[in-house]
Amino acid sequence: MNVKTWMTAGLAAVAAAAVLTGCGGETKTAEQKLPDKIVIGLDDNFPPMGFHDESGELVGFDIDLAKEAGKRLGVPVEFKPIDWDSKEAALKSKQVDMLWNGLTITEDRAKQIAFSKPYLNNAQILVVRTDSPVADRAGLAGKVVGTQEGSSSVEALDKQADFKNSLQDVKKYGDFVAAFMDLELGRIDGVLVDSVVGRYYMSKKPGQYKVVDDKMGDEQYGVGMRKEDTLLQEKLNGVLKDMSADGTLTKLSQKWFNDDITVKVQ
Repeated sequence: MNVKTWMTAGLAAVAAAAVLTGCGGETKTAEQKLPDKIVIGLDDNFPPMGFHDESGELVGFDIDLAKEAGKRLGVPVEFKPIDWDSKEAALKSKQVDMLWNGLTITEDRAKQIAFSKPYLNNAQILVVRTDSPVADRAGLAGKVVGTQEGSSSVEALDKQADFKNSLQDVKKYGDFVAAFMDLELGRIDGVLVDSVVGRYYMSKKPGQYKVVDDKMGDEQYGVGMRKEDTLLQEKLNGVLKDMSADGTLTKLSQKWFNDDITVKVQ
């Protein structure tokens, strides 16, 4: 084979390989299918997003939303309590297929997992007991603030370096309910918490707590998935968009928050 013929054959082989590689990638995407069952990882002590009511039934805004999404996707959902501090590991190891439980969309998390489109607005707030002399965040200087390990509240606190450094200590709990219990008992002086969780908890114990700062950070909730599950992400986004358009999201928000705090899903 002369040089010209050899070069022509070589180029043809490279082109063919490129075509096969491209086809292989497309086939991989095209061959994706929805799972027979979607296992949803959650912190089951995170009211009002997902928690057990007095009868022991798992209820909450995200529980209702996920069940409705499963119906529209034509796939049953199963809820699996996990260690929320290790949620990304549980997702990547395929213990669960989704993280759906008041999961704040952050840049750091987006590096590890894929997110649905945002569907709910949230904020970080500082809560103290009503009988506390503290009136603002500055009043917590030299005091102990509690929050949930692995939550976006930890990231919000890290972004408020001056405030964090002014504290005597930051105590981290397995869930926000435990933090509020310690606040009630006087073991800590304040709690940094998701607004939707904090205000719901406060509504169940009227007169016991007050918000001293509601500007610790604005956020939005989304559903977490594995980055490779592009079909699942696409289908879920479509369902969330439909539920936003037909009023289902608003209806559930009114049910659990007595207000519409949803994001219009585009």
